[in-house]
Amino acid sequence: MEKFIVWGKYCKDAIIKREKFRNDHLNRLLKLKEQNILVTLGPTKCTRYLFGIFNAENEKDVRELLEKDIYWEKGIWISLEVYPWIQAL
Repeated sequence: MEKFIVWGKYCKDAIIKREKFRNDHLNRLLKLKEQNILVTLGPTKCTRYLFGIFNAENEKDVRELLEKDIYWEKGIWISLEVYPWIQAL
């Protein structure tokens, strides 16, 4: 497995718009964390961007996981970038 980082952007007023989808989103992330796929994921303090670290075989797998998330499907996340990452320490 390789590590991948994710950068993304939230829609305008995401904090309000995400509320009705948040439990589904968090429950799914918890399952991915239990499977050692998700290392961490969350918003920046300004809540305009998201950052995450995933374990996966390839970038395509990470992108598919992200695009199946309810936040992507409902337009809460409006852009996603996935990059292979080399953990130095």
